[in-house]
Amino acid sequence: MEVLLLRNGGAERQALDDLPELLKRKDGIVWVDIPVCDPDASVVLSDVFGFHSFAVRDCVERNHVSKYHVYADYVFTVLHAPQVGRRGHVHYVELDQFVGRHYLVTVHGPLNPAVDPEVALLDTRTVLRRIDRGALMPRSPFELSHAIVTALTRREIDLIAKLARESGRLEQRVMLSEERDDPEAFLEELFQIWYELLAVRTMAVHSGATYTRMAKRARDVPEDAPVLFSDLGDQFELVKSMADGQREFLHGVIEFFQTRTSTQTTLAAEKLAEAGVQQNDDMRRITAWVAIVAVPMAVTGFFGQNLPFPGFGTEAGLIASSSIMLGLAVTLYIIFWKKKWL
Repeated sequence: MEVLLLRNGGAERQALDDLPELLKRKDGIVWVDIPVCDPDASVVLSDVFGFHSFAVRDCVERNHVSKYHVYADYVFTVLHAPQVGRRGHVHYVELDQFVGRHYLVTVHGPLNPAVDPEVALLDTRTVLRRIDRGALMPRSPFELSHAIVTALTRREIDLIAKLARESGRLEQRVMLSEERDDPEAFLEELFQIWYELLAVRTMAVHSGATYTRMAKRARDVPEDAPVLFSDLGDQFELVKSMADGQREFLHGVIEFFQTRTSTQTTLAAEKLAEAGVQQNDDMRRITAWVAIVAVPMAVTGFFGQNLPFPGFGTEAGLIASSSIMLGLAVTLYIIFWKKKWL
């Protein structure tokens, strides 16, 4: 847990035991940054600050959607930032804030064990570095909170930009037909990026709705607070619009890829069917000619017996056998021709 006193354009590190006295001061902003809300941190939130038990519970437990509550002397918010993990799974990295007139408390987590704890601290540490080097001098806890959430939205925009580059790379592979070696894996990669964009959009929608509502409902806060809330709502709306635009582009790439693949499959099936029909025709022709050729073989085989029969060894028998062969062959030819086997 880090206790800071922001004044004179810088951040002074303070001891946790001095926190009750710091909260009585009016010459600076008290910023308490809590990496994880363990039992000791819960005691500080409940006993030192006197926060509502529901708000403290929300810091201890994971929240799946953004939320806010306006209390008598402070505003409580729950936000999420995206972190892409293994196989494209998007983790919801939670940031809880208590914004009072002279203090800001930021609480990180709880986190999925698969997420590096340092990820949760990216935005607060970015703002703290700006304060340390004199690039940022917040005049109120609401301005400080605004700076932290702005850093969060910038990370979301950077993630969308990264996904846009990946989308462009995949679109180029589609247009150059470089995905044919493993189309299933390629389609999975497309849908993975589409899902990541959807997750970023969902977080932006929830967060934007939270700040838009806060701008309308906040009471007994500094005059600039509703303006800052409204600006953050606009920032999240921008993130949402960018994610929507990129998802629409990627959806077009997916549709083009699926349509082309389906068309190629249909054409291949048609060619296979044509080949099958051709094979059937060939088999009918072969069968017909085999039947025709079998007639002379059958007749000559009959007349080739070593047994006496009418016409055996005479010219009449030769004429009769030849006539039978020719007649049957012609008859079969006509039958097969009418059936279009020949």
